[in-house]
Amino acid sequence: MAREIKFSLLYRDMWQSSGKYVPRVDQLTQIAPVIIDMGCFARVETNGGAFEQVNLLFGENPNKAVREWTKPFNKAGIQTHMLERGLNGLRMNPVPADVRQLMFKVKKKQGTDISRSFDGLNDTRNLELSVKYAKEAGMISQAALCITHSPIHTIEYYMNMVDKLVEFGANEICLKDMAGIGRPVFLGKLTKAIKDKYPHIIVEYHGHSGPGFSVASMLEVARAGAEYIDVAMEPLAWGMIHPDIITIQAMLKDAGFKVPDINMKAYMEARAFTQSFIDNFLGYFIDPSNKQMTSLLVGCGLPGGMMGSMMADLRNMHGAINMALHQNKKPEVSLNDLVVQLFQEVEYIWPKLGYPPLVTPFSQYVKNIALMNIFSMAKGEPRFSTIDKDSWNMILGKTGELPGQLAPEIIELAKQQGYEFYTGNPQDVFPNQLDVYRKEMKENKWDFGQDDEELFELAMHDRQYRDYKSGVAKQRFNHELEQAKAKANAPIVVSRPIVEMPKFDVAKVQKMYPKAQPVQAPARGQVIWQYNVEDKSTAPVVGTKFKEDDIICYVEAYYGLEPVKAKADGKIVQIETQQGARVEKNEILAFIE
Repeated sequence: MAREIKFSLLYRDMWQSSGKYVPRVDQLTQIAPVIIDMGCFARVETNGGAFEQVNLLFGENPNKAVREWTKPFNKAGIQTHMLERGLNGLRMNPVPADVRQLMFKVKKKQGTDISRSFDGLNDTRNLELSVKYAKEAGMISQAALCITHSPIHTIEYYMNMVDKLVEFGANEICLKDMAGIGRPVFLGKLTKAIKDKYPHIIVEYHGHSGPGFSVASMLEVARAGAEYIDVAMEPLAWGMIHPDIITIQAMLKDAGFKVPDINMKAYMEARAFTQSFIDNFLGYFIDPSNKQMTSLLVGCGLPGGMMGSMMADLRNMHGAINMALHQNKKPEVSLNDLVVQLFQEVEYIWPKLGYPPLVTPFSQYVKNIALMNIFSMAKGEPRFSTIDKDSWNMILGKTGELPGQLAPEIIELAKQQGYEFYTGNPQDVFPNQLDVYRKEMKENKWDFGQDDEELFELAMHDRQYRDYKSGVAKQRFNHELEQAKAKANAPIVVSRPIVEMPKFDVAKVQKMYPKAQPVQAPARGQVIWQYNVEDKSTAPVVGTKFKEDDIICYVEAYYGLEPVKAKADGKIVQIETQQGARVEKNEILAFIE
């Protein structure tokens, strides 16, 4: 009998690996039923990572987002899962134990079934409480191995981790191949080792596409016994993100596995919804390089999820680096040259820093050190002249034990600066804080929220939560969006009201509007209707009464019949959309990208 492989949709990670923001709650609740209708997902990653923080940056309530987003999947029997960073919880720096414990209680109450917990240094001490607290809250505890490729990251190394995680009580193991640099054969051997020793433990594989190994890796881990494979879907697949469900399903089916069918109509609807979110505002924050794969990642091992922030950092530093080079009579570098230099510098310093797995936040720390090294050398100064506080905490062991040995020059540098190395349990450095935040909530007369969820958000993201409550976050985001649109020279986009539309009935529309003629769209094959509006009284109007100069036309999109509002001035109608279509005479013509 063919063995079954199940799929998990990484919808949160699709967005956070490609851009700065994620869809708003109203957008997420639109797409949830369509994802369910696809019929091929046993699990959906709904939250975790920076999801809550991003909602606060919108100026919106993250607790509402999680509850409303998980609800339809809970009802449909599809498991939801979140990503959390062990000692760092849902942020980039360590979290007190009492706040970590509250997190699992809150997330379970909000509808999250599975907690995927990882530690950026693979220090199992930082995962022990994650496993304990997740299970106490009634969640499935999935403990992750941060996969990387180095002389010390062997099968034996990872199996030692697995032994401890199983001892803690983890229900599942995730191979978190965050940079996609795990070698396929190695991953197959690791999966087999886990299944041979712990046949009752479920194994799930998570691999980004960046350097190109992930499709082969998915086949290898499936053959070795993995039960779940993480996938994405267009238009946020491939590049630095994850392989698309269609490719992986077809590959595994051909290999003899039992895999679920895909409702392609629902797939196309979900694809179109996702594209509409990009068009709406999220596309302004997606770096184009995130849509591209590159083998340059094989050497440096940086994860695709940080490429957007990395490119932003490089652009910000590019001018300063070139100025320093010019002042020292050295040739200036292009941005592309700087990218290659950074990759090479990461590859050079990584062993010296003890081979920390290049995953959040330690990938950012290593990248920061590498970038400052390039800047220092441009100024004629030695490497490691500037190291930030968070990176020093990593080096000194305050956030966990490094997998490898520090280079003697790094140890000497720490001694020169009067730093002491820490060997105790990292959690002990960060005392409980919930009482402090309770006091602040009471003083501000803020509601603690259902299941103390508002208290949790303040304790986890205090600065962002205060900005959200004051309204500053919403103002800042709106300003940032306007700046992004202006920078992109965004065209005037036809407004598309978000409503539940009936299925497209060609005969009915032709009967209602006999002058309507279908026009084939040049981009993706949507049917577009145009109407003669010389007599405005014949213009189709839906839902409500519009002003005299408001004309409504219909557009057949992947997800049904959609009204498009356009301004008409006499017999000349001009609409500019994302594709820049320009129509004259007495027609309304609309394109959807």
